[in-house]
Amino acid sequence: MSISRRELVEGGVAIGVALLAAPALGAAAAALEPTPENELGPFYKKGAPATTNLIVPGDPGLPLAVSGKVLDVTGKPLAGAIIEVWQTDGRGVYDLEGYRYRARVTAAPDGSYRFQTLMPGHYPQRVAQHIHYRVSAPGRKVLVTQLYFATDPAFAGDPEHNYAKDPILEDRRLIRPVTLGETGGPQAAVVFDTVLRT
Repeated sequence: MSISRRELVEGGVAIGVALLAAPALGAAAAALEPTPENELGPFYKKGAPATTNLIVPGDPGLPLAVSGKVLDVTGKPLAGAIIEVWQTDGRGVYDLEGYRYRARVTAAPDGSYRFQTLMPGHYPQRVAQHIHYRVSAPGRKVLVTQLYFATDPAFAGDPEHNYAKDPILEDRRLIRPVTLGETGGPQAAVVFDTVLRT
């Protein structure tokens, strides 16, 4: 029995679609990996303001939009989860007197959150740029972690192999891709979903 070229192509496409669909179907049933923990650091402060705009007018730096979802290991959105974030300004300086570049953000009903800030700067005690996270939700273990950026010069264009240059960064999964854009001026965006343990 002979198979025409068209039948071969159509069959190959169907197999390719089936193979692509199979992992997606299996992934839906699998548990999500909890977000790796990362050091709290010495600069956490309680009582950060509830805001989604951390940018201080006039401060130098690259505008950065951060978004994501807070989920449990089954993929259920954790509505009302509290995301506390803190970071340096664009020059690498923490505000230890007040609450500049510190915020408390509440996850929406679908678990989503977002905030505007500036790309944090480097400072002498740390190698990599980062934003600290403390994420809490009723009935879940509090997650303390940090967000890192694949565009960080510290990783020399290869975060997969160079992430250990920062001795506090122990898990490559905390480094996220950054999208760069020019709408209304240079800006960056990053997505950081967090998964909490029970």
